[in-house]
Amino acid sequence: MCGVAGAYCQPDGDRVVRTMIERIAHRGPDAVGVRTAVQGEATVQLGHRRLSIIDLSTESDQPFVKDGLWLSYNGELYNYRELREVLEGHGVRFVTHSDTEVVLEALRRWGTDALPRFRGMFALALFDERDASLLLARDPLGIKPLYVMPRGDGVVFASELKALVSAVGRELSVNPRALVASALFYFVPEEITSLEGVVKLPAGSWWRWERGAVTAPQRYWDPAEEARRAAQGPAPDLARVLEESVAAHLVADVPVASFLSGGLDSSLVTAMAAHRDPSIEAYTITFRPEDQRLEAMPDDAVYARKMAAHLGIRLHEIEISPDVVDMLPRIVDTLDEPIGDPAAINTVLMCQAARDAGVKVLLSGMGADELFGGYRRHLACLLGARYQGLVPRQVRSRVVAPAVDRLPVAALGRGLRYSRWAKRFLSFAELPEEEAYRRSYTLYDPDELTALLDPALGPDVDAVLAGHRDLYTEGGLADPVNRMCLTDTRLFLPGLNLAYTDRSSMSASTEVRVPFVDPVVFRAAFAVPGSRKIRGRTQKVPLREAAQEWLPTDVLERPKASFGAPLRAWVTNDLGPLLDDVLLDGEFVGAGVLQAEPLRQMVADQRSGRRDVSKQLWQLLSMELWYRGVRAAGVGAA
Repeated sequence: MCGVAGAYCQPDGDRVVRTMIERIAHRGPDAVGVRTAVQGEATVQLGHRRLSIIDLSTESDQPFVKDGLWLSYNGELYNYRELREVLEGHGVRFVTHSDTEVVLEALRRWGTDALPRFRGMFALALFDERDASLLLARDPLGIKPLYVMPRGDGVVFASELKALVSAVGRELSVNPRALVASALFYFVPEEITSLEGVVKLPAGSWWRWERGAVTAPQRYWDPAEEARRAAQGPAPDLARVLEESVAAHLVADVPVASFLSGGLDSSLVTAMAAHRDPSIEAYTITFRPEDQRLEAMPDDAVYARKMAAHLGIRLHEIEISPDVVDMLPRIVDTLDEPIGDPAAINTVLMCQAARDAGVKVLLSGMGADELFGGYRRHLACLLGARYQGLVPRQVRSRVVAPAVDRLPVAALGRGLRYSRWAKRFLSFAELPEEEAYRRSYTLYDPDELTALLDPALGPDVDAVLAGHRDLYTEGGLADPVNRMCLTDTRLFLPGLNLAYTDRSSMSASTEVRVPFVDPVVFRAAFAVPGSRKIRGRTQKVPLREAAQEWLPTDVLERPKASFGAPLRAWVTNDLGPLLDDVLLDGEFVGAGVLQAEPLRQMVADQRSGRRDVSKQLWQLLSMELWYRGVRAAGVGAA
């Protein structure tokens, strides 16, 4: 796990790459390298920051050069030993024990046909002296990031957007559509990048550059196509598939630990890992009691302790009680784009605690909710469709809606969770399927968003909404649960969860591995019809069945608990002065990007307890701080 940066056919490439690689030093404290190759008129600089996980020797440091190929690679290849045996059968002679050399030799042998053979997470750059070409590639599901900036006759690229900002920020400007998307989703989807002129290499794609010629990105793995194909075949033994994936994700030459929230997903991953490695240790988080009360949060640590005791492994408990006023600017910088999810704070602090204890690698249960229909919104959208069919329209509009609208979301210092859920449910329960699903997890309906933003951004609002509609409908799956799941794996998972996990963990120089986010597990998940994933009000049914022999009953049957933070407590209490000084009197309001009156009403509603808009306010405050940061680095205004 590392950070990469590079420049191809750039007169100032050495300066640019050295600046970028210094900016992402946190991604790899174990080694650093910048090397230049000149082949005819083509020049390439490759930079690398190494976090040593497999083959700790210096012989595996990067950029790795062998027989005319130059590789800078960020990631882990879990099946590198199997691929090495195949390549050795073709006469390849290896000089290290690393997965890096296997990646290089596989690309030499099979070209881009090697990419579907790789089981792991990666973003890579390969320079080939034979034709002076540069190949960029990214893993199938978008676990590892790669930002690409076409520039002049060539290209500049890096693992994080902030690296490009540090080197060429004055050539960039803020993308207004990204601001719209962030306000709506609270993250920036994969097809949109926060800065004009920079793109994210699409997951499951490669992009080749040659002197004087460039191809468009080519997809080698299409999740919609894979899901459709899987749906037509038999469902495999899910428990076996998951156990094999967890075993593959344990490949390392350093100790591997696990996140353990006590929920189904992390408990199953931890149990399967402990079966292979009984010495594995786990990390969990706790919150201050007063924060839990206002948030109406369940105490995950109780279940994490039960699970650790059941497995006989050591559990480290990390209390999340940060000085959020000081922490917020750090998180905004870490997340690299305007991502308004406070769960990143949990990941940063837990990874830092693990790193302080000498742990470099942690397993996570991320991805199971997206694949198996585990989010509350999945069930809520099914219930919404039933609500439309069972409750007469006049009763819904004249009785239910007014009664729910009058409910407060907090009283006497305690959050009213069911009031919040009722209000949220009615915000989408009357809508058609795609619109309902979008509204079930976005922060505004279209009219609210349009009223909050500069009217000139109206076309961008329309474009972002159309992008969601196209993504949701083009998959061609037969049932609504799998349509929601496929949308999540293409939008929500890479745009939010994988993005904040990568940036947050790497800021603490740790690697988080995600056994559910794996092509084999993906295909197994979409071989299961949606009617089996959610049965009645029980979600992730196939996963629960697979987990029966692994987990105790009270963990297996516990209600869904999100990996969240005491957001309402932070917004209502800690962040009050920042809302007034930074957001209400901020650059967005001053420039007209945000309309002052709707924004002031949101703050007033939050403080009075009339509405819960803590997510919206956290996102807008994060976006304001992000905007100030990139503008201070020389990036042009939106």
